Amino acid sequence: MARQTSLERTRNIGIMAHIDAGKTTTTERILYYTGMTHKLGEVHEGAATMDWMEQERERGITITAAATTCFWRDHRINIIDTPGHVDFTIEVERSLRVLDGAVAAFDSVQGVEPQSETVWRQADKYQVPRIAFMNKMDRIGADFYGSVQSIIDRLGARPVPIQIPIGREAEFRGSIDLVRMKGFFYDDETLGAKYKIDEIPSELLAQAKEYREKMLDAVAEFDDQVMEKYLNGHPLTEEEVMRAIRAGTIAMKITPVLCGSAFKNKGVQQLLDGIVDYLPSPLDIPPVKGVDPNSGKEVERKSDDGEPFAALAFKIMSDPFAGQLTYFRVYSGTLKTGTPVLNVTKGSKDRIGRLLKMHANKREEIDEVYAGDIVAAVGLKGATTGDTLADEKQPVLLEIMKFPEPVIAMAIEPKTKQDQEKMGFALQKLAQEDPSFRVRTDEETAQTIIAGMGELHLEIIVDRMLREFKVEANVGKPEVAFRETIRRKAEAESKYIKQTGGRGQYGHVVLTVEPSESGKGLEFVNKIVGGAIPKEYIPAIEKGVRERMETGVVAGYPLRDVKVTVIDGSYHDVDSNEMAFKIAASMGFADACKKADPVLLEPIMKVEVLVPQEFMGDVIGNLNGRRGKVQGMKVRAGAQAIEAAVPLMEMFGYATDLRSRTQGRATYSMEFDRYEQVPKNIAEAIIKK
Repeated sequence: MARQTSLERTRNIGIMAHIDAGKTTTTERILYYTGMTHKLGEVHEGAATMDWMEQERERGITITAAATTCFWRDHRINIIDTPGHVDFTIEVERSLRVLDGAVAAFDSVQGVEPQSETVWRQADKYQVPRIAFMNKMDRIGADFYGSVQSIIDRLGARPVPIQIPIGREAEFRGSIDLVRMKGFFYDDETLGAKYKIDEIPSELLAQAKEYREKMLDAVAEFDDQVMEKYLNGHPLTEEEVMRAIRAGTIAMKITPVLCGSAFKNKGVQQLLDGIVDYLPSPLDIPPVKGVDPNSGKEVERKSDDGEPFAALAFKIMSDPFAGQLTYFRVYSGTLKTGTPVLNVTKGSKDRIGRLLKMHANKREEIDEVYAGDIVAAVGLKGATTGDTLADEKQPVLLEIMKFPEPVIAMAIEPKTKQDQEKMGFALQKLAQEDPSFRVRTDEETAQTIIAGMGELHLEIIVDRMLREFKVEANVGKPEVAFRETIRRKAEAESKYIKQTGGRGQYGHVVLTVEPSESGKGLEFVNKIVGGAIPKEYIPAIEKGVRERMETGVVAGYPLRDVKVTVIDGSYHDVDSNEMAFKIAASMGFADACKKADPVLLEPIMKVEVLVPQEFMGDVIGNLNGRRGKVQGMKVRAGAQAIEAAVPLMEMFGYATDLRSRTQGRATYSMEFDRYEQVPKNIAEAIIKK
């Protein structure tokens, strides 16, 4: 099957937003309008339009599909879903990695909210150009201009309105397109499917001219021809203005701002035009960089069907009909079903069974994928999130994924004996889908422990076990994932010698431990010279150290950020073996750490509370009582936003407490920030446990 849509006409985008900014509604409306024009070809009157939406509902458009394909103005738009909740930032990172552009949806009542900030920073990190959509313009308190200002104040970005609203709140009727200098008026009768383009209302003309001038001022610098005409006062064509906006957007110098109300079906078609007109195609972004696993040299792959195949798996999903689906983004080359592919990350070969392209309402079986495509594969056995798939003859490793350590854990057990096996299977599947979720068995109690990025994260895992795998489970109280580390350098010598009749055991190791950089984990250095310990025993020494790190020396929590240097030792020709050196290393490491001023670390969360002025004193006092450090306050959407760093162990039950203190009028969000030493008196209580 030949390529259906050229690369220039392909858009890989995500819609990113705070949890309540209307992301799902916006996505649904996009699928509705694109599906309708693509499928029906014309807009039917009222009733038929409604039928179509109802039918779609019955068929169940699930926006949970990791990637959905739709069409607009002969362009293919692949929409990659990005979750809005902070416990799933890892998911957001994964999807941003494979996007070329994004729509940042904001609630125009609230402006920039905490989660919008987090996602915006992640999009900056992956250099994703974006356009902003000020949603919910029909809501009471909607403030387009205030929300645009909040993008400047809170995100340090450069928003450029290319539309301004006509009316607001209940009077919101449409928008003024500053490029064409026309008004777009939406017809409520046809669910916004019909709109008329008319002259700008006279009372808004002066404001429209002022904002057009501001827009031209901001975008002229991105196109020399436009700049010259603009400075000389010559009129600019629509094409020239659009070219300059596009150049500035792709260079990430500006963010064009549009407005609408997805719920009231206003402004969605203009948003689709904005996606096509201003967001990059795979050809507009730099080639993807990676490492040749054979030579270790950096290589790059252009977005081109003629290059060797390279793709990144960004989401694994269990599907009731197809089994495991691996969603991947093709960066270069082509791939047919049935061809072998190399999983470069795992070093294993796989064969692609079936390839599926997800549409809003159906799946399309395809036999070949091309550069720039986003598809799902069935039958990739060992793939996990973040794996690189490539041509086995010319492999490339696109990136080593770094997944955050879980900060919260709880015990889980099935409600009935029959569910025991099903629970193990369900947890294994869920852990495969989500790399920030971990499962382990506690060796002392034999309990199953699940760990993740927050209470909500684990609640959703338990909920999914019930919904998708029909496993009912009881969960224990959440436990904080403490860590241990050392504060100074120390040395220890350890001998493990056992003489029983016949062959004995002999391992002798001298090592030093010292603090390493935060986030490094274990830094292992071998400084043995002159063969004091034969080379083949060094991996066993490292293994002994790694295993011992997991159980700590203060209170049984994993040690982190330690540099271990093996400096001396000895061996016995007959009695030495790997096991003896592993045990000696484990004992020596524990002794050295005990001398190196070991301390307990706890996760510190970045908390933001949005609270009405009258409750502020009480809320701050309560945060201080939870060992929180208030780091700043801002006024936002008529309320106070308090920013604080608070230990996670003090945040359990905070939602209920905050609700009762503020009559349910405050909201909060939190995300993991860093690990910090636990104060002595609290550490003693934890150790006693």
